[in-house]
Amino acid sequence: MTSKNLSRFGVSMEESLLESFDQLIEEKGYKTRSEAVRDLVREKLVKDKWEQNDLQVAGCLLIFYDHHQRHLMGELTAIQHDYHDAILATTHFHLDHHNCLEMIVVRGNAQSIRTLRDKLLSLKGVKYGNLSVSPINEP
Repeated sequence: MTSKNLSRFGVSMEESLLESFDQLIEEKGYKTRSEAVRDLVREKLVKDKWEQNDLQVAGCLLIFYDHHQRHLMGELTAIQHDYHDAILATTHFHLDHHNCLEMIVVRGNAQSIRTLRDKLLSLKGVKYGNLSVSPINEP
């Protein structure tokens, strides 16, 4: 990127917020505040774009659960079969005697992927889940 493609603007914020931001910049290894701000803006744009129902996205859904929870394994499998067209792959990890981690790679319509996430994460026995996606086409 050349300097003619850049626009400069000022940002005002409380000193304590700026100090916290500078600490985050240092922890994450950014060289400048501008790099960090650009990443934050990109992240927000992706998240807003993700809310568009017709957007095609790809990503990964992580689910932590107790595999001893009655009927949970069958419910997880049934829901995944209902969304077979959006699921590219799954990987199952045994964390200990009770806990498992399932990694589900997804691709499809944003609304459908959100619905899949919500159905899986709302099951009794699911302790935690997180979905990370990105639009397939740049925002």
